[in-house]
Amino acid sequence: MPTTELRREAPLTGSARSRYRRILRFAALNLAVTWWFELFLPRIGLRRITERTRSVRMQRLARRFHGLAIDLGGLMIKVGQYMSSRLDVLPPEITQELEGLQDEVPPVPFGQIRALAEAQLHLPLDRAFASIAERPVAAASLGQAHPARLAPEDALQTGLDAVMVKVQRPGIDTIVDVDLAALRRVGRWLSHVRLVSDRVDMPQLVEEFAVTSLEEVDYLHEAASSVRFAEDFAGDDRVAVPEVVWESSTRKVLTLEDVTAIKITDHDALRAAGIDPAEVAPVFAAVMFDQLFQHGFFHADPHPGNVFVTPTDGERGWTLTFIDFGMMGEIPASTRSGLRKLLIAAASRDGKGLVDAIGDVGILLPTADTSELERAMTQLFARFGGMGFAELREVDQREFRAFSEQFGETIRALPLQLPEHFLLVIRAVSLVSGVCSALDPRFNIWDSVEPYAQQLVRDERGNIVQDVAQQAIDTARTALRLPRRLNELTNRIESGALVASNPVLERRVARLERQSGRVVSALLFAALLITGAVLRPDMAVFGTVLMSVSVLPLLHALLSGRRR
Repeated sequence: MPTTELRREAPLTGSARSRYRRILRFAALNLAVTWWFELFLPRIGLRRITERTRSVRMQRLARRFHGLAIDLGGLMIKVGQYMSSRLDVLPPEITQELEGLQDEVPPVPFGQIRALAEAQLHLPLDRAFASIAERPVAAASLGQAHPARLAPEDALQTGLDAVMVKVQRPGIDTIVDVDLAALRRVGRWLSHVRLVSDRVDMPQLVEEFAVTSLEEVDYLHEAASSVRFAEDFAGDDRVAVPEVVWESSTRKVLTLEDVTAIKITDHDALRAAGIDPAEVAPVFAAVMFDQLFQHGFFHADPHPGNVFVTPTDGERGWTLTFIDFGMMGEIPASTRSGLRKLLIAAASRDGKGLVDAIGDVGILLPTADTSELERAMTQLFARFGGMGFAELREVDQREFRAFSEQFGETIRALPLQLPEHFLLVIRAVSLVSGVCSALDPRFNIWDSVEPYAQQLVRDERGNIVQDVAQQAIDTARTALRLPRRLNELTNRIESGALVASNPVLERRVARLERQSGRVVSALLFAALLITGAVLRPDMAVFGTVLMSVSVLPLLHALLSGRRR
């Protein structure tokens, strides 16, 4: 059951309390810096400083978080990896800096691993396994893997000999609870910052991350996912999945068939085994797109360390072996319905319909003003809508780049928030493209996508009568919505979202703003001074900085009244 909050009735240990406070201090400090540059300085007429320093500040923030994640481990590394995929809500300076964050940490001493495994299996390790290597083959923030051999009776019963034993890091449950509690508090903080809340639902993002994280620390959930994945590809000679040794598996210990073979991007080993890397690429892509388009249940972390090429005696001579099913994605029925609407709108080159479908899928927050996006999508369809994949590949890359910049600015101005499963799809496709390009530099992912796209279009054509009827219904709905849209326009005028220019009125408002600005500046001066004095005993540098910068709003309060 997902943890909803840190169990406050159970007092934190010293190390857990220190970890919790360290995460909050990092968030509070950087939130204060962001507030200073993004909200306060523009208000007192120093917007140029904000804009000029933004890129450097974002990079510096990402580097500081990178260091914090490496130092703390636990979920913080997962947070960094998650942030690197949030292209919808974070600037590229942050996502690019965190792209290389690897989940590799020093291994836990084997004595601690042994104690945890024996407590979980209720059996000494030398009875549970004929042998187990003390040195792990992989060590990550949540657990580590040790090669082993099954005890004779278990080997006879399962038909397996060599296995891989994954054991969680001792105390990881407490670390996960502490980290999630800290992240939830930060999420609540950010939900009260309009600069953030207008663009993203932070508490929701934290909960999505929490669900994924809690699934990853439940090895029985991973085992069940591997079984479901194997069932999807039952009888398919392209795919192999390690068997689970259920008798030696618990929530914290997972024993699997050892299927270690040739790493999918190891060109030399592939060629030595008589396998052409260029032949592996399209098969790998097809297997991944089968998961996305047909099964709706997919491996969301297919990086080279999680996919092997195993030589076989079959006609092809090899098979793809997937491991590590801790991060899986599933496309729900509601999303599939939204994707169908997206497809219909795209086929009809209907920019308005496409934006409506994006809203139905849940990508845009209810506060979004989509008029600019509708115009941008209409321009996109006008230029590229009638082109096939082959024609798109012939378009000048500079033109694509110009459109990309235009749409990037439009998207960043919207409260866009991709659901978790969308992010996992993007992650999976990105990894597929990277792996396939490493196998064959000439590989073009469009060639693998095109058959699926054509099939979807054929399926939609089969429902053409339904589609025409639906379009008629939509037209009627548009007519019925006209009074409501007029009412929305009135509300926008009343709320100030639609502004008319009047120079005389603007001058009077400016004088009022200057007078109110003096009051705000005086309040800011007092707030900064008092906050700095309070924080200074525990955070000397930050407290001193706040007390020093309090001079700026003081000067503004004193001098702005002289302006006429």
